[in-house]
This record gives sequence, C-alpha cells and structure tokens, in this order.
Amino acid sequence: MQSVNMLEAKTHLSRLVADLEGRRVDEIIIARHGRPVARLKAYREEDAVDGPPKRIGVAEGVFEVPADIDSPYGDLSRLFGGDVIE
Repeated sequence: MQSVNMLEAKTHLSRLVADLEGRRVDEIIIARHGRPVARLKAYREEDAVDGPPKRIGVAEGVFEVPADIDSPYGDLSRLFGGDVIE
C-alpha cells in the first residue's frame, strides 16, 4: 500500500494509475493534511457489474392490474386531475 498527499496525487495521477495498472501497488491511499481520505484501487474485471441493480418492473407479469382499478375513487381521481369538488 502506497500513501500520497493530495498535491502529489493531483500532480502524478497518470503515474499512480500506471502503477496500479502494472500491479506494482495494490492500492494507493490519498491523504489530506496527513489524514487518509480516499483509496485508489485498480479496476479488475471481477469487480464488473452487469449494469445497475434491476429494481423497477421486477413484478412485471406476476399479477394483473384490473382496468377499473381506480373506479371506486371517482372523486379522488378528479382531485388528482385538477378538478375542484365542492
């Protein structure tokens, strides 16, 4: 593990990345005022994820939503549509 200060990291970022790519170091700790604040590690194929986690639509096809799902709520539907009920 190598540790560098913020100025050195900004000045020599290309060299630091090359050291990670060449596996000369496993990780680099970047410090600000002597205090570690970040960790720089090489990207490895085993770290790859096939896109973001799939969440929306996970129940698609599991159940059917009836066409008249909001019919008992006529007044409520009109309110959301912008109508005023008196």
